[in-house]
Amino acid sequence: MSSAGTGGKMDIKITDNIMTAALNGRIDSTNASGFEEEIMKALKEEQITSAVFDASELEYISSAGLRVLMKIRKLIGNEVSVNNVSRDVYDIFETTGFTELLKVQKAYREVSVKDCEIIGKGFFGTVYRLDAETIVKVYKGKDSIPMILNEQKMARKAFINGIPTAISYDIVRVGEDYGSVFELLNAKTLNDIVIDGEKSIEDIVSSYVDMICLVHSTSMKEGELPDVRETFSDYLEVIEQCLNEHEIIRYRGFISSMPYDPHVTHGDIQMKNVMVVDGEMMLIDMDTLCLGNPIFDLQALYVTYQLFSEDEPDNTMNFLGISKEKADRIWELIIEDYYEGLDKETIEVILRKIKLVSYIRFLYLIMSTDLKKGELGELRIKHTKEHISELIDTVEDLIIPGSCRNRS
Repeated sequence: MSSAGTGGKMDIKITDNIMTAALNGRIDSTNASGFEEEIMKALKEEQITSAVFDASELEYISSAGLRVLMKIRKLIGNEVSVNNVSRDVYDIFETTGFTELLKVQKAYREVSVKDCEIIGKGFFGTVYRLDAETIVKVYKGKDSIPMILNEQKMARKAFINGIPTAISYDIVRVGEDYGSVFELLNAKTLNDIVIDGEKSIEDIVSSYVDMICLVHSTSMKEGELPDVRETFSDYLEVIEQCLNEHEIIRYRGFISSMPYDPHVTHGDIQMKNVMVVDGEMMLIDMDTLCLGNPIFDLQALYVTYQLFSEDEPDNTMNFLGISKEKADRIWELIIEDYYEGLDKETIEVILRKIKLVSYIRFLYLIMSTDLKKGELGELRIKHTKEHISELIDTVEDLIIPGSCRNRS
């Protein structure tokens, strides 16, 4: 939605209950009422928990516009952020005392990643090394500020609860995109260490599983992080067109019958999201942090190390930089180490559950992105549907135990 103003427009977007709005031109007594009307309409239609305003194109704001921002803050009950504020506009906020009432951020400093080494590339962004001491994760799309702020919040919660994680200390602008800056001296991803062959795969995976176990043994209070069951329940809205009625009912029943689990899941704990700094492992990509059963982390590893290569054997080399055989071995070792000591029959039951959830998520990834396009997309959809059909009646629930290492 947009509201015309003097010299510009205001565009409003809502993602995950976070309202973002781009402020342009001038906001003064001539158009402040229109600004307020559009904002209040959005607040009434959606359950907004926070608001972020991009003021990079804002030339001037009067007391009338500032009063609207204060109304928004009172209605939401949380901090309102105004980002990318020019020096002149920042002076207005500071002189009127609004820098004490709102979170006002001067325009983000701009950095270039041209010729910078890429040390990690994921689904939503790319990690570059700016220099020997700092890295920047650049998110795709200019509307990524809420995602960056959410990741910073999740990282702080994880760190406070004893999970080693890199915490961003700055947000920067990279062309039309935004990035999150971390101070990680001589950091390498665990995936890079696998590629370099500095250690044996067995030793790397053993330490890696220790990190996964630490995450899964960490618990938090209910409501402190999102419940991952809700995320996987919402997937049905996207993939139900690919499933029959029996499969929909059965999957929905599996999710709804899962008990609340207070333990942390990362959401994408593959080796490219584990940084090694002076021998210590630290997690990045914390925006998917949730609470729930470990199946929701193990399925993501199965997707990364197995599913993407099923119909595209070169995928592991293109995405991870390792052979399919090495990816297969990594997955095999993860399960062996995580469930060390369990008998084969029990592990087979666990694997069927992991695979079913993996195919559900993989189908969601395909259907919600450009992965569904082309012959490869069609083949993946076909095979994923077949796998779901084969597995849906072979399990009684989706509950799996945590690592054997957590039971000592």
